[in-house]
Amino acid sequence: MVSVQSVNAASDLFATLNARAGGGTASATSSEEVQNRFLKLLVTQLQNQDPLNPLDNAAVTTQVSQISTVTGIEKLNSTLEALLGSYQDTQALQGAALMGRNVLTAGSRLSLVGGQAVAGVNMVEAADQVKLTIRDGAGTVVQSQNLGAREAGSFSFVWDGKNDAGLAVAPGNYSFQVSALRGADKVAAEPLQLGTVSALVKTAKGFELEVGGVGRIGFDKVQQIL
Repeated sequence: MVSVQSVNAASDLFATLNARAGGGTASATSSEEVQNRFLKLLVTQLQNQDPLNPLDNAAVTTQVSQISTVTGIEKLNSTLEALLGSYQDTQALQGAALMGRNVLTAGSRLSLVGGQAVAGVNMVEAADQVKLTIRDGAGTVVQSQNLGAREAGSFSFVWDGKNDAGLAVAPGNYSFQVSALRGADKVAAEPLQLGTVSALVKTAKGFELEVGGVGRIGFDKVQQIL
């Protein structure tokens, strides 16, 4: 009697599937093609199994469950790709709405134009005192002021372009530092600089914003929109 040798392990069946799929070379295979080959091999096994050593129910169940897992993973990947595409479309719409808008993002540059400069601070925790120190290009302190108590989160402030003596200083680029205390303990405070969104750029990781004076940043880096 001619018979086909029984394949009792699920791994053997999948090895046979892979060999028939591309002659041992990697190739993209659809879920439907994989299922068809699997069913043909399984039916062939059942038709030609050794009557004295038939496939048991556990072996068949294992093989079927594994092919179902493969199919499920492929469907999950397709779903995730669709969700990613939808997310990128949403990013594009959000980016278009931000064109020409001023945003606050991490940075300590302070641009004085028309007698005022806008920047911000991101507080990790609430603080009793927040102190602002503004310096010129040479590092000399131009103005120091107390911004008072602040809650956790980000906030913006406006500098009137005057030094500690109340005199207007020249327009241009300055820098600032922020220190915060709650009682005697220091509180982390991140300086935020102002920039204008000038372009929306698509990259391999998704869409990014081109912000004047800052560069290219992700949407998650925007702390506040002004």
